[in-house]
Amino acid sequence: MVNMKISNDIIHIGANDKKIKLFESQYLLEKGMSYNSYIIKDEKNVIIDTIDENVTQIWLDKLDKALNGEKPDYLIVSHMEPDHAYNIETIAKKYPDMKIVGNQTTFNILSNFFTIDVSSRKVIVKEGEVLDIGKHKLQFFMAPMVHWPEVMVTYEQYEKILFSADAFGKFGEIDDGEWDCEARRYYFGIVGKYGTQVQALLKKAQSLDIKMICPLHGPILKENLEHYINKYKIWSSYEPEEKGVFIACSSIYGNTLRVANKIAEIIKEKCNMKVVVGDLTREDWAEAIEDAFRYSHLIVAASSYNAGLFPPMQQFLERLQDRNYQKRKVGIIENGSWAPSAARCMKNMLEKMKEIEIVEPIVTIRSTMKENDVPKLQELAKKLVEDTN
Repeated sequence: MVNMKISNDIIHIGANDKKIKLFESQYLLEKGMSYNSYIIKDEKNVIIDTIDENVTQIWLDKLDKALNGEKPDYLIVSHMEPDHAYNIETIAKKYPDMKIVGNQTTFNILSNFFTIDVSSRKVIVKEGEVLDIGKHKLQFFMAPMVHWPEVMVTYEQYEKILFSADAFGKFGEIDDGEWDCEARRYYFGIVGKYGTQVQALLKKAQSLDIKMICPLHGPILKENLEHYINKYKIWSSYEPEEKGVFIACSSIYGNTLRVANKIAEIIKEKCNMKVVVGDLTREDWAEAIEDAFRYSHLIVAASSYNAGLFPPMQQFLERLQDRNYQKRKVGIIENGSWAPSAARCMKNMLEKMKEIEIVEPIVTIRSTMKENDVPKLQELAKKLVEDTN
């Protein structure tokens, strides 16, 4: 158990959960999950957020070591989601004189989770207000729906550190050597729906001199901060991150997947764009969502099913819609043995999304790909990527 020093006065007291398999009971975790908590030592000692139930004892031991016999004066609650807020009651009972800092919505939600009476201990802060704890001054900025309504971030003015709540977080352990992919998958899974709200937070951040970002998940970001901020600007504006084609395929017996692989070959012959084929029936659905947002073009290829759409594709498109998928060119391929219905269903769902250009022709395959299907695939590929050369 080793505490990590952020600076002379700021200590990371978080922990990695290496056993967890699903985040929010839905996102696959191959490398576990990190939960970050921090303590600032000054004239007043401040804890920034607690930690998930699974790593409670690790956190309490680290906190005791960091306090070294002293007591905390404040607990700042950035976010009430249980992976960060689970131990509010634990720590409040242990230190009955400790004040709890949050906004009004924080305390509205806190009462839903806990029975502890905080009426005499709560410090309600508003936009831009500052908590003076000595050398360090903590300024609060509201970040509603990034990704719950009570979320706020804390800017430490002396060392110029942004404690960013869930923003700039990622899946995996605190520092496993990779950020972009797992941060992208995390972003579009957790806050992808709330691009406007993320843009509002970024606008506030632009006015601050930020030297370091300390999120509630993932590594402390100390260098090349513009890289991370720029990614968030792209993601929250729903612009493609790079030119490429993601082919999302839901195939029952493999025939539709063969078609998807064929049009991937055709596109690669026509241009230098990156092409990725995703098998929605076997791959992590959050990876597919990530790739759909990452690339500039999308092809959906699906089997017909019960006069409708094969469920993996249905769920994929519903999840895209829920996350405000937009600003893309999309090709459609359907497969059906006697009454193809997939294209109609996919087209109806895509037309409900913003700024989606459906590229003609829509290709229909009858059971298995034949020689005379290839020209139709070539025509779709040509029309889809004709603006990229």
